[in-house]
Amino acid sequence: MLIDINSNTGHWPFQQLENNSCKDLLGLMNRYGVDLSVVSNMNGIFYKNTHSSNEELYNEINSDRRFKDRFIPFGIINPLYAGWKHDLDICRNKFGMKGIRLYPVYHDYDLSDASCIELIRAARDKGMVVAFTSRMFDPRGPRHWMDTNVQLTLRDLFPVFKEVPDACYFLLNSGNIQLNEDEKNLFKKINILVDTSGRISNLYNHTEMYGAEKFAFGTHSPILDYLTGLLRIELHGNNGTDQNSLELLRSANALKMLVET
Repeated sequence: MLIDINSNTGHWPFQQLENNSCKDLLGLMNRYGVDLSVVSNMNGIFYKNTHSSNEELYNEINSDRRFKDRFIPFGIINPLYAGWKHDLDICRNKFGMKGIRLYPVYHDYDLSDASCIELIRAARDKGMVVAFTSRMFDPRGPRHWMDTNVQLTLRDLFPVFKEVPDACYFLLNSGNIQLNEDEKNLFKKINILVDTSGRISNLYNHTEMYGAEKFAFGTHSPILDYLTGLLRIELHGNNGTDQNSLELLRSANALKMLVET
């Protein structure tokens, strides 16, 4: 079984994208044997009212029975928006969303902001995963002057972990993890999955150091190609990794986070 914990629909204002609808993503999933995909609507990164994007995603998924069976929707919430509590309640109780994605860089707030911490606690209490994306596009290449080159790192999330250590987290499209001993100990205690779409140069070393239970398959599609995140796992298997660890990366870790919590 394969579960992609990082896919997107919607538009990006600075670059034309392909395969950015549920129909297109489903075609890629079928092509590469992916059973389920966690999906959000990127439009919410730029809408003044992010909840409009959650409504769009809900309507798109419910337009076709195939989508309802294959996609796990995450809402986009901005804790600076006065109505975020209402939006979160709708996402969970009406739309059946399993988690939320936060974009502090694009929505211009600090992770230590009281409203951000309150939102994470509220999501935790509703049994929802809280996802952060390290970066949407690679800032090293050409970029539009209105886009940002600021990236989130795992270290940036540690103040959040200390405030809300019992929430469930995703870190998406991240790079190599380099932590000191104190940070490593805290990281191992937190219920978090890092997806394989980012610049993790040696997944085997990372799983040996931090544990295979900390990582999961992700594509960051349609911004990144659909295959690289999966190849990292399959190459990981060539290093003599046992079958149980491979299954953790392919689906078991994601299932535990999304279904059992």
